[in-house]
Amino acid sequence: MVAERVGASEGTVYLVAKRFTESHGNVDDVIGRRKRATPPVPAKVTGDVEARVIALACTKPPAGFDRWSLRLLEKHVLLTDGLPPLDHSTIGRTLKKGGFVLI
Repeated sequence: MVAERVGASEGTVYLVAKRFTESHGNVDDVIGRRKRATPPVPAKVTGDVEARVIALACTKPPAGFDRWSLRLLEKHVLLTDGLPPLDHSTIGRTLKKGGFVLI
């Protein structure tokens, strides 16, 4: 049996054979990976958003706070016009990517 010889399940062999038939014998269409035309979800953090988040983190923290924290930045991003809602982990990755460190 083919499945035993190649070390695959019968279902896998069936699906590969079916794709081979549907592609009219084109092996590259069967075993090659297809690249998506577009990402599954558009990125929230564009260059403009990244720059605005870093600029916000460079400002003086609000009254009553000695420094910015990721969660405090998250709250202020929600209040800033033109910025999509970002959670603290996304803000942290954005700052890290930009070489910015919260002190």
